[in-house]
Amino acid sequence: MTELQDQPKLKAAQRPRTAARVAAVQALFQIEQNGDRPDSVIEQFLVHRFGTTLSGESYEDGRIPEADVALFTAIVKGAVSNRTAIEGDIAQTLPSTWPIERLDPVLRALFMAAIAEFRHEDAPAAVLINEYMDVAHGFFFGDEPRLVNGVLDTLFKTPAPVEDHDSTAVPPTED
Repeated sequence: MTELQDQPKLKAAQRPRTAARVAAVQALFQIEQNGDRPDSVIEQFLVHRFGTTLSGESYEDGRIPEADVALFTAIVKGAVSNRTAIEGDIAQTLPSTWPIERLDPVLRALFMAAIAEFRHEDAPAAVLINEYMDVAHGFFFGDEPRLVNGVLDTLFKTPAPVEDHDSTAVPPTED
């Protein structure tokens, strides 16, 4: 076994895509709560939150070591630019007695990030569900990770409606 295989769980610094997902949830939370501009929040993360320091600061110190910056940026921009559609997807999946506004803001940000990534990345649904459940376990200790599993499983495994391209085509003319 290699050294990495001997470790039961990789640290976040060895999982840059996971670190990017955690950062995206934090950034989306900040955008929603403070009304900050997405580009400004992305820049704040790039300058002040990403990377390692000489003193070895980590998540507990507000640092996000070795995050996949391209993935982080794509998730945040995708979530913000498709916010209405993503919120509609979430609302359709939740019970009618549980409106999206009732969700914890961190949970809302997590759903926004997960759905934005699913729409624009090539990662398999099962991988994304597992990754975002891990992220949920980092923020919550109750039933929220199970809710994440259920909502994402429903959304990601429901086939997208097939557009009937033929119905909009101009019918051929007979000569």
